[in-house]
Amino acid sequence: QVLLVESGGGLVQPGGSLTLSCAASGRLFGIYVMGWYRQAPGKEREMVAHVLCDDTASYPDSRTYVDSVKGRFTISRDSAKNTLYLEMNSLKLEDTAVYYCGVNSPPSGPTTYWGRGTQVIVSS
Repeated sequence: QVLLVESGGGLVQPGGSLTLSCAASGRLFGIYVMGWYRQAPGKEREMVAHVLCDDTASYPDSRTYVDSVKGRFTISRDSAKNTLYLEMNSLKLEDTAVYYCGVNSPPSGPTTYWGRGTQVIVSS
């Protein structure tokens, strides 16, 4: 069983920054995808960013972003801490959503594990 716990959400003004964290516990085997997803009110959950990982490393060249956040958000992982991050800069009103951490194991499959989410509100 894998447990994912997100933190770092909050209220921020447009143009501001936040960094989300996702602490993972439990054992994952082989190669898997760790990612950030978000769900805004009245909308479906969408993928924000994801990266290919294994037990000891993540693979920066595999990082993928939804077009709306390219150049503003950066996904990273501290393998030693087994923690996934999402650095969010130049936040916009439309970034307001609940942000979830997810793991796809195997990478080609559906998201196997989900966190409970952290709320991000961008408002002036």
